[in-house]
Amino acid sequence: MRRTITLPKTLHLLIAVPFLLAALPAKAEEQPAPVVSYVSGLAPDDLLNIRATPSAIGKTEARLPVGVPLKNFGCADVNGNPWCKVEEVDNPQVRGWAPARYLNPASVVALTEADMAFSAQPSPDAATPPPDLTERLGAADETTDPEGAPKSAEAIGRTAMQDAYSLAFATVEIASTGEASTEIPCARHVGQPMTRCEISVAHTGGDSAVTVTWPDGGTRIISFHGGLPTGSDSSDEFRFTREGTLNMIRIGTSERFEITDALTTGG
Repeated sequence: MRRTITLPKTLHLLIAVPFLLAALPAKAEEQPAPVVSYVSGLAPDDLLNIRATPSAIGKTEARLPVGVPLKNFGCADVNGNPWCKVEEVDNPQVRGWAPARYLNPASVVALTEADMAFSAQPSPDAATPPPDLTERLGAADETTDPEGAPKSAEAIGRTAMQDAYSLAFATVEIASTGEASTEIPCARHVGQPMTRCEISVAHTGGDSAVTVTWPDGGTRIISFHGGLPTGSDSSDEFRFTREGTLNMIRIGTSERFEITDALTTGG
């Protein structure tokens, strides 16, 4: 027997449909799965720096060889250089930023400003204790003001600016003699993790000579012309690559150095 749907029933169904759809839970917009990129394009025996921030002078979180798979969450242009947010597939604790030119394939996902800002946040499990700013920014005691009153907003701002400039220039001190002294990342032996080497820089016109002092003794002199590395006092093969304003130098099969343009030019 044929069923006949009357007009009132049809109207009731039409009216109910929007309410039924509204009652369904909204499906969250699915995010694209990260691309798996492989470290590639490095010089023989070289390692890729995974940095805490998308910058050639950002803190090095890890150094990975060619072929290591990385989850690539997306890339962004930073000062004319594309950087990608990555995480090691086999070790999720290794995460940070890498230049897109050393990743194959590079992700086509463009990161937003929110992604970039989040990346700059310090790790919640960082071991460095927070600085004690009580004295610097003005607690109400005898160390802040002769009368024991808290510092004014102007004084606090001035102190904060002084601290910021001190931190900015702490790594590169230019003496009146024309020499700079600081430390750089370095490694001396095959497979050795990067450590810190003290250096001194002598400027002569457009040339400069960086003298690196190994922690266990001995030195290496690296020459620069026009801000670019040109050679060393070693007879071993000399080569370098650049990440933005950072010179990544290799001498022979084991020695590695990371020297910024600011150190070599005094700028």
